[in-house]
Amino acid sequence: MKAIVTVVGKDQVGIIASVCNHLAQHNVNVLDISQTVMQGYFTMMMVVDVSSANKPLEDLSVLMEEAGKQSNLTIRVQREDIFEAMHRV
Repeated sequence: MKAIVTVVGKDQVGIIASVCNHLAQHNVNVLDISQTVMQGYFTMMMVVDVSSANKPLEDLSVLMEEAGKQSNLTIRVQREDIFEAMHRV
C-alpha cells in the first residue's frame, strides 16, 4: 500500500535526512520525493510504500507527527487513496 507523507516547516539542516531516517526505522520505502524551499519555508511531499512497515499506518502517522513536533515541523502521513480523494477537483 502507498501513502503520502507531507512535511512543512521553517527550513533547517537535516530535514530530509531526519524524516527518511524515521521512515526507514519502520521499514517504510520512499518511492518518490519532491521538496522545495520558499522564502525560508521547507515543503516536501513523498510517496512511500508502507506494505512492509513494522507498524500499522495509523500508528506510523502518530509517530511521524510526534517526530515532526520535536523538530518544529508538521508531518502528516495519509493513505494515498484518501489523499487523492481529498485533493480531487
